[in-house]
Amino acid sequence: MTAGQVAGLIAAIAFLILVLFIGVFLMKMVRTLGEVNKSVKTMTEDLDVISKHAEDILANANTLLDDVNHKVATIDPVFKAAADLGTSVSELNSATHDLTGKVKSTAKKTAKTSVFTKVGEMAFKAYRGRKNKI
Repeated sequence: MTAGQVAGLIAAIAFLILVLFIGVFLMKMVRTLGEVNKSVKTMTEDLDVISKHAEDILANANTLLDDVNHKVATIDPVFKAAADLGTSVSELNSATHDLTGKVKSTAKKTAKTSVFTKVGEMAFKAYRGRKNKI
């Protein structure tokens, strides 16, 4: 074998090894792409299921929200009545304070008048007692 033939044989073996490595790489890549395609298909199916469940949940939430809004509208007059009652009680409390103040004032005046009346009665009795003695 000549040197050119040996060089050609080495080049051919190197080319064969290169082709084998490329073939193995491409086979692994094809398997990986197959798995990626399978994973994408599975994720797509799972997303479809999740989307359907999300749609059902939103429908239930809308129904629940409508129900709550209806019930709040039904209860609203009760809260308005309670607010009106609170205002009425507050006004009654103010009126009671005013009346209590007036009653206290009248009681003081009555007490003063009562003291003067008793003093007058005692003076009158004393005067009558003196008049009868004379």
